[in-house]
Amino acid sequence: MPKTVFSIIESSMHPDFSALYASMNLVETRFNSLRKTINNLKHEPDFIVAEFFYGYGNNYAGVNISNLDVMLHSLPKYSLNSKVIILVSKEERQFASKLEELFPLHAILQLPVSVTEMQAALLKE
Repeated sequence: MPKTVFSIIESSMHPDFSALYASMNLVETRFNSLRKTINNLKHEPDFIVAEFFYGYGNNYAGVNISNLDVMLHSLPKYSLNSKVIILVSKEERQFASKLEELFPLHAILQLPVSVTEMQAALLKE
C-alpha cells in the first residue's frame, strides 16, 4: 500500500511538491481548507503538509495559537499516526515553536522550502 500525503494549500506561498511526492511513491491529496482536511482524516494519511499562520489577536478566537490547532486536536481521534510537517514564514517561525510545545510535529520547515529539505523531512524517522 503506497504512503499518502495530504497537502493543505491555503495560500500561494505553499510550494508545489507534487513531483517530489510522485518520485517518492507518495499519493498526494490536495485540500484548500482545513475543514475539508479534517473531514478526511479518517483516511489516515501518512503525512500532512500544511502552512502555519499565527493567530494574531482575535483571528482564532484567542484560544488557539494558529490556523492548525483544530486539526491537530483532531489527529489523536482520527489519525493518530499521521506525521505533520508545517511550513512557516521566517517572521512567524518563533510562534510555530509554541505550537510544537502543544502538539507532536514531525518537522517545521521555514519558507521558502527546497525540494531537498522536504525530502529530508519525509525520510526522517
